[in-house]
Amino acid sequence: MKQTVYTASPESQQIHVWGLNPEGTLTLIQVVDVPGQVQPMVVSPDKRYLYVGVRPEFRVLAWRIAPDNGALTFAAEAPLPGSPTHISTDHSGRFIFSASYNAGSVSVVRLQDGLPVETVDVVEGLEGCHSANISPDNRTLWVPTLKQDRICLFTLSNDGKLVAQTPEDVKTVEGAGPRHMAFHPNHQYAYCVNELNSSVDVWDLRNAHDQIECIQTLDMMPAGFADTRWAADIHITPDGRHLYACDRTASTITIFSISEDGSILAVEGHQPTETQPRGFNVDHSGKYLVAAGQKSHHIALYEIQGQQGLLEEKGRYAVGQGPMWVVINAF
Repeated sequence: MKQTVYTASPESQQIHVWGLNPEGTLTLIQVVDVPGQVQPMVVSPDKRYLYVGVRPEFRVLAWRIAPDNGALTFAAEAPLPGSPTHISTDHSGRFIFSASYNAGSVSVVRLQDGLPVETVDVVEGLEGCHSANISPDNRTLWVPTLKQDRICLFTLSNDGKLVAQTPEDVKTVEGAGPRHMAFHPNHQYAYCVNELNSSVDVWDLRNAHDQIECIQTLDMMPAGFADTRWAADIHITPDGRHLYACDRTASTITIFSISEDGSILAVEGHQPTETQPRGFNVDHSGKYLVAAGQKSHHIALYEIQGQQGLLEEKGRYAVGQGPMWVVINAF
């Protein structure tokens, strides 16, 4: 399996393309100049395209991914109704979802032959909309709205329309600020990192009463931490054994172990990392983690080790200015 790491640096308007080597090093393959401040990125389900959200002209850009080394070639673009804070796709590769924090909305862009064509739906009134996360069955879109302390739930129709479910949302505790999410590979549980109180919630997707329920909340900060809490990103290993979440003020990555059924988290440790880690990701083998320092202008590569999933730094690399997004493709 070959793997490519893509890092987005909005201040220098660049995407860096890295080869992830089996021994735990990165090799720079390409630096792409982007026409705008590049921020959120996602790889298409078929691994053929990289989709990127840019500002101040709100657009989604598509690059073709070379099958031999992951290099990028520009392919298409489409306008977005709001500044893209987070983008994702459905599992069939038919739609792109764009969450806009500033516009308080989530939009759906139709894909044709892998390329963005047009916006087919927009839902507004979602204050602090921070991400859009499709459920494993490709039917429910989970949309955390940070300023409303809730996660809105929409059914995705065949034509890309979003229909509010009943109930239309699930609530977090007041002041939590739900932000990003990850789903367990067994499809039974979801995990949400809360920005404003730096906690992680465990959601039972459908309990015995056919309801969605928050069954655990864990503080992700080290004991005695008294500064402003400012959590950012969350990712799970492919085998569902370990979960990671980062906090930008502390510049740490919190390491969680996950029970075999996915229902219980336990904090295993805290890894100091690059300054202000806005984004990170876990590779497809579950062996490596790559974190971006928004203020250090570097990325760090870690090896995931042992039963606890602790992190050992393997190297750090200079990238563009203000790196804030990491995605990893396997082919």
